[in-house]
Amino acid sequence: MGNGHVRTSDTVDKHATFCRPERDRRVQRGEMLPAFVYGCYVRHGKASHVKAPARRGDATGSTYDMPLRLLVPFVFILGIAIAVISTLVSRYIDVDSTEQELHHGRSVFVPLTSEGILDVYDDHMLTISQSNTQLGKVQCTAASTAEALTSLHLALDMKLSGKQEKAIKLFQHAVALAPCHPDVLNYYGEFLEHTQNNVIKANEFYVRALTYKPNHEGALINSQRTARVVEEHDRIMLRRIDDKRNTLSNIPDNNAALIRAKKEAYFQHIYHTVGIEGNTMNLAQTRAIVETRIAVSGKSIDEHNEIIGLDAAMKYINATLVNRVGSISIKDILEIHRRVLGHVDPVEGGQFRRTQVYVGGHIPPGPDSIHYLMEEYAALAHYKLVHIHPFTDGNGRTSRLLMNMILMQAGYPPVIIHKQHRHKYYEYLQLANAGDVRPFVRFIAECTEQTLDLFLWATSEFSRQVPALSQETLFTEKHNTIILEDDNNEILEND
Repeated sequence: MGNGHVRTSDTVDKHATFCRPERDRRVQRGEMLPAFVYGCYVRHGKASHVKAPARRGDATGSTYDMPLRLLVPFVFILGIAIAVISTLVSRYIDVDSTEQELHHGRSVFVPLTSEGILDVYDDHMLTISQSNTQLGKVQCTAASTAEALTSLHLALDMKLSGKQEKAIKLFQHAVALAPCHPDVLNYYGEFLEHTQNNVIKANEFYVRALTYKPNHEGALINSQRTARVVEEHDRIMLRRIDDKRNTLSNIPDNNAALIRAKKEAYFQHIYHTVGIEGNTMNLAQTRAIVETRIAVSGKSIDEHNEIIGLDAAMKYINATLVNRVGSISIKDILEIHRRVLGHVDPVEGGQFRRTQVYVGGHIPPGPDSIHYLMEEYAALAHYKLVHIHPFTDGNGRTSRLLMNMILMQAGYPPVIIHKQHRHKYYEYLQLANAGDVRPFVRFIAECTEQTLDLFLWATSEFSRQVPALSQETLFTEKHNTIILEDDNNEILEND
């Protein structure tokens, strides 16, 4: 005890004596060796049984063993706390960076959460705000404007040189690069008008140019000059369609060929309407599901239910709404939609959406405005219903049924929009959203005339069977027959 250290053996004395000068220096500086450092020294000194020197002011002479035992769980808990905090901070940074990427119009990779994401629906709901969508378009236009203008100048040179084929390719390339540039649209319209004699299409490009720049002098002059020609063309087309409708209405309802044509058109309408939305059933499979309700192997349940739902909606329209006098109501539209979507999504069927949706570059009205807008625009049917987008799913099918119901009330047959024309169909809807609804109206008029031609051809004296509107055959493999659900459930054979 003479040296101020605990002596237990000669070996310990050596270590204690070695430690004393450093100990004295620490005491003079008022410092204390940390417990875990002292513990390491004792272990390496092979004197684990040596007690640590008593701390100054500690009357009980307690050792450093107790702080050492408490230090291990303290370090463990501290490590857990640091890990949790770092995880929260990293998540916050990831979320913040994701929001910044969305605000800058950049796409963010999102992994698929389930196979249900791959299902095909009427439309795709995007989670991009309106400002982000507009920003993306501006960035795309700014990045490609120089190349588009270069292609435009080359196209004009080719036009002057008489190289029309090269010119039209360069014009189309310029329009693809800068679809919102008024000069590109106006010059392409002039090319179509003067070299292709396509005044209707040229006028569409003039109007599109004015949509993006209303005071564009060239487009304004060109649109006014061609407006009369376009209006006269539309009047002639509509008059021709009315004449064909009147011819069809003169055919007796009990005409056998007309009955067969109506039944075949029924299946064709279901087949093409669900096909526009991505249904992969062919005509024969669609017909079998409607007639027998037997499942088709290799096809999804949703595809079956889409066909069954459309069949139920068409039967409801034929039984209740076609012959009813008066304007269409919101209740009628909801009842149609309830049947369209009832087998696919019974919860959403017949219900207006309750959330905001984004359809490509178009942002439909908010859910609070749907009821009022549907009352105001119900009579405009197809386009306005798609524009308002009142439902979460099934807007396209419901709008086509609504349009056909109004046409049938006016004496027209239900219009068949071929699924092969789905890209043109959506393109004209986008043009209507941009401000020019005439291309969409012309497209529907063309489909109406084609449907009328089908009925007139089917009921003429030169035909006793209904032609296939698609390239699929309606005949069975063994017999040259067409199976139709006649009133007597007979199988009609070709003569």
